[in-house]
Amino acid sequence: MAASSLSFSPKTITSSPRPKTNPFINHFSHSLQFPIASSTSRAIFTSPTTSIVPRASSVISRATNDAASTNTNTFHGLCYVVGDNIDTDQIIPAEYLTLVPSKPEEYEKLGTYALIGLPSTYTTRFIDENETKTKYKIVIGGDNFGCGSSREHAPVALGAAGVAAVVAESYARIFFRNSVATGEIYPLESEGRLCEECRTGDVVTIEMAESRLINHTTGKEYKLKPIGDAGPVIDAGGIFAYARKTGMIPSQN
Repeated sequence: MAASSLSFSPKTITSSPRPKTNPFINHFSHSLQFPIASSTSRAIFTSPTTSIVPRASSVISRATNDAASTNTNTFHGLCYVVGDNIDTDQIIPAEYLTLVPSKPEEYEKLGTYALIGLPSTYTTRFIDENETKTKYKIVIGGDNFGCGSSREHAPVALGAAGVAAVVAESYARIFFRNSVATGEIYPLESEGRLCEECRTGDVVTIEMAESRLINHTTGKEYKLKPIGDAGPVIDAGGIFAYARKTGMIPSQN
């Protein structure tokens, strides 16, 4: 199936006066033209009224001010550590892309396959046998996390599995963008190689307001890069939800 471009007429999404836009939205285009959709993305980005089933998250507190406010989310739990160049085939193999995330039962099933493509050198299972959710709320990676294909199912699978945030040294651009656009996970960048500092099973806390990760197992703290303008989009539940919230496109109500 050929890829299709999803966009909205300026008449549909503008008002007078035009609301102030988030600079992250401008990354997509000037008049809220959304990313090119792959043949596997139609279940996620079919229309401005399409929504993803809310992810299971470990959010302790959420900012309630406007989109420009400081992100006060805090995430706490076990971490799962991977290395460099974790690609989308390892996050969710292509054979599972027939699952439709907008259907609750298929969204849940998609999550059960998250990170199933990791090589056998990863001896600890990300999702325990006969479980549908992972016990690891935070994934810590190295360089170029999410490289490979542009499948939007990758961040959706992680979110469906119960992951709240990924902390990596760097990201493939399309994975970062898809994470924000779907609102499934927070893609946070570390200032060092946390994948060499932390171990799978360590208990960690991410404090978004302080831009830091605390490893309670080792007693060490690490600085994270601020998520910036992408934060309010994820807080809202993704790009369409953010656009409705800010008046850039009509509300569903």
